[in-house]
Formats: sequence, structure tokens, C-alpha cells
Amino acid sequence: MAEDPHDWEIETRLVRGGMNRTPHGEMSEALFLTQSFAYESAGAADARFAGDAPGFIYQRFGNPTTQMFEDRLALLEGAETCRATASGMAAVHLSLMGLLKAGDHLVAGRALFGSCRWIISQYLPRFGVETTYVDATDLEAWRAAVRPNTKVFLIESPANPLLEVCAIGAVAEIAHAAGAKLVVDNVFATPIFQKPLVLGADVVVYSATKHIDGQGRVLGGAVLGSEPLMTDAYKDMARHTGPALSPFNAWLLLKGLETLDLRVRRQTANAGKVADLIAAHSKVKQTIYCGRPDHPQAALIANQMTGGGNVVAFDLGSREAAWRFLDALEIVDISNNLGDAKSMATHPSTTTHRSLSEEERVAIGLTQGWVRMSVGLEGPGDLARDVSRALDRA
Repeated sequence: MAEDPHDWEIETRLVRGGMNRTPHGEMSEALFLTQSFAYESAGAADARFAGDAPGFIYQRFGNPTTQMFEDRLALLEGAETCRATASGMAAVHLSLMGLLKAGDHLVAGRALFGSCRWIISQYLPRFGVETTYVDATDLEAWRAAVRPNTKVFLIESPANPLLEVCAIGAVAEIAHAAGAKLVVDNVFATPIFQKPLVLGADVVVYSATKHIDGQGRVLGGAVLGSEPLMTDAYKDMARHTGPALSPFNAWLLLKGLETLDLRVRRQTANAGKVADLIAAHSKVKQTIYCGRPDHPQAALIANQMTGGGNVVAFDLGSREAAWRFLDALEIVDISNNLGDAKSMATHPSTTTHRSLSEEERVAIGLTQGWVRMSVGLEGPGDLARDVSRALDRA
């Protein structure tokens, strides 16, 4: 074709990127529900397994529907290669295990999702990998944590659940000077509002369960980066350990990508209004939202993000107040997911970050009064009424 998809606008990439039609000329992407593939001859099978001929071998290795999702997300992200996984945590696990071996050292921002902390603190030590946690906003802390065997830096930015933002470009420079790779979990910002690879990251990780699906249907994940790195670090590991994304889930995620830009921008507009309403309420001790000028890293956000996203965090002072707020909601659901079309709120200390010790939660500022809200696509007036009423009862 004459058109180069890399020249397309974001909206066009999300609708048409990676499209691979069969001879039937279907308008919607084809769903290939098959475990394996047939070959014309024994020689053809040999050539395909040897890598001398193109084509699919086994669903765990690749699938036409999954490939379309991978190609479309890579085009959106500006990455050379994407490897889809069965969940966001499968993506995090793959991103780390492909780069680390026994005797290596990892440096991670201390504000991480609870399951990420479990992998780093409980799982990786079984294989002889040590970790140093740092304040992700402190560049000197990153430098001081480097050891001769440091191989990977890991950050969430914005971080879960209190939306801490770190300087991705500056951290990337420190990592590369140490001979390490930088892995960035970009879930909260989405590929619409932040491009970690452009800022200097080596690997970007997504839970596609969140905004990419965005409608509460399926799990999925993705790891993205340059072709050489993705091949060397992840190709064989993904094939042989089997974190494969199902073709059906890939098909749903493809349909989710078509409306990602529209949904995220509308959610962000709603979140901005909700954040301002929350911040103005007398019951709220602190509000953190990436789209507000009082965010602790507002200047940095203006430099590396193009939107505030749809997540708001706020402190009601105590667990009792937080629970009263949650129990008073009538439209917004109590749920630990985020990025959905439906608004939802959760108490991180007893849900998403329950696996952290109290000391670890306090270290990232997560006291019992915090609520994390993922703002959806409902009418802004309805959301304002529901949230205001619940705050009054907090």
C-alpha cells in the first residue's frame, strides 16, 4: 500500500493499524480460534519451525488475531515490537524475568502495585535476584542504588495508587549509564498521554485489562520495545513459558483500541471535574490528580504527559471515613479495577495494596484514609451528585 501507517494520526492507527484481512475481505478483524496450524508438507513444517519460512506454528507462539493486536498497539506506542500476554501481571513478570538472572540486581521505585511488589520482594529472591527500593522522584537515590550487577530499573509513572510521577528521561539516563535497562509501567497514563520509549525507556508494560479493554470484559497485557531487545530477551521466554493471550481476548482488545482515544479523553474530562469537586470538599485532607496544578510533580507532568488521566486519589483521614464514603456511593461501584467505562472506587490499603506491610504502605504515603477512584464515562452531573453525597456522609 502507498500509505505508511507510521504517518497516520493516532485515531487512524487505533482503528486500522495492524489490519490483516483474509481473502473474504471482512470489515471486522477475523477471530482465529485455533490451537495449532497445518502445513502443506513435512518440509514446510520443517522450514517454519526453523524460521526459514513465515507463518504460524502454535497458538502459544503466535496467532493471526493476536498478531493484529500486537501490531496495532506497537504502532500506537511507537514501538518496533509488542508481545501480548494473558494479563498485565504476566506482562510485568515477563518484562523482568527476560532481563534478569541469578546474581543480578534490580532497582525499583517503591510505589508499586501490590502484585508487583510481591514479585520483586517474594518471588525474585528465590532465583537470586536482589532489589533496592528507592523514592522514584529522587534522582540521587537512583544513582546511589546502582551496583556493579544492576541490570534493570523499574518504575510506575504515574504510580499506583497515589499517582506519584517520576522523570522518566532522567531515570533512563541513570540506568543506561549503569548498563541497565529501564522498564516503565505506563498503565495510568495510557499510550494516549505518555510515550515512555520516546522519553528514553527500553521497555513499556501494560495491563490491557484496564483502559485498552476498558469495558470490564477480559484480561490482557503487553510488553513493548525495540525488535532486537524484544527478540533477545522475550521471544523464547514467551514461547516456552506460555503466558499467551487468548485469540478471543486479543479480538476484544482490538475492538477496545478502536475507541481508546475517545474513551480516555472523555474519562479525563470527567476526572478533572470530579477531582476539583473532591479537592473543594471540607472532609478531604488531600487530593492528588495528575491534571491539577497542585499535584506534587505538576511541572514534570506538564513536561512528559499530555493529559491527566482518569484516576483520582484522595485522603479522608481514616479507614472509617473512607469506608463510609464507599458505602454511600450509589452510581460509582466499589471495585479494585480501573480504566473501565464505569466509574469505580476502592480502598487501596485493604484491596490492591493489602499485601504490603503497614510499614511499606506508610513509606509510600498510603495511610488508611486514602481512596482511589477511576472515573468513567457517566454523565458528569450524575458523578458529581453521587460523589458529593458520599463525601457528605464520610
